[in-house]
Amino acid sequence: MAEPKDLEEQKYMKKIKKIPKFKNEKQKADFWQKNDSADFIDWSKAEKNVELPNLKPSTKTISLGLSE
Repeated sequence: MAEPKDLEEQKYMKKIKKIPKFKNEKQKADFWQKNDSADFIDWSKAEKNVELPNLKPSTKTISLGLSE
């Protein structure tokens, strides 16, 4: 691997960690509460404008916790 040229390039060249296996949803939620997804997923390779044609509308209420 070539040496990064600057700090911005270093940020994108960091090693991606492996996502662990979880025994249950609580363990998964606790893990993601404490960890940054950017350490485990290379978001620069994510697809843009993804379409989900089979997604059906729902009236089920969910809660999302957003950090300030």
